[in-house]
Amino acid sequence: MTATPAPTEIDPTTRRTLAADMFNHTWTLLERTDRTPAEDDEMIHCAHASRYHWGEVGEGVNLARGEWQCSRVYAVLGRSEPALWHARRCVAINEANGMADWDIASAYEAMARAHLAAGDLGEVARWKAKATAALDGIADKDDREVIEGDLATLP
Repeated sequence: MTATPAPTEIDPTTRRTLAADMFNHTWTLLERTDRTPAEDDEMIHCAHASRYHWGEVGEGVNLARGEWQCSRVYAVLGRSEPALWHARRCVAINEANGMADWDIASAYEAMARAHLAAGDLGEVARWKAKATAALDGIADKDDREVIEGDLATLP
């Protein structure tokens, strides 16, 4: 039996670059309205790869944002179970790290959107209300407008 070779080490700077580049590429794919099934797969894999690399070198904020993006990808694809899984992780990481501002509002928005994918309008309303209440805690006007825009797409 041959020994399994050790994985190639990736330096932290390269990991950060990979994580950020994959996050941005995922976002580019999310914005497309004409994705192919292969691009949907690519979007899922890029989101997870970004989150993985942030898990190796990032801080709580990076992990939470990675979970948020994974949730968004699955919600956009109508896959409620993984959307809810990652939204719950996003909320848990945000709350465990005492995060506020844009991050907690986006976590609540992710929960609302994941519940929309699941067809649970009562939970959509509950989490949308939490996200709306969190808007007052967002210091930057542009960041607040991003979340307001996301919330406006929910029932």
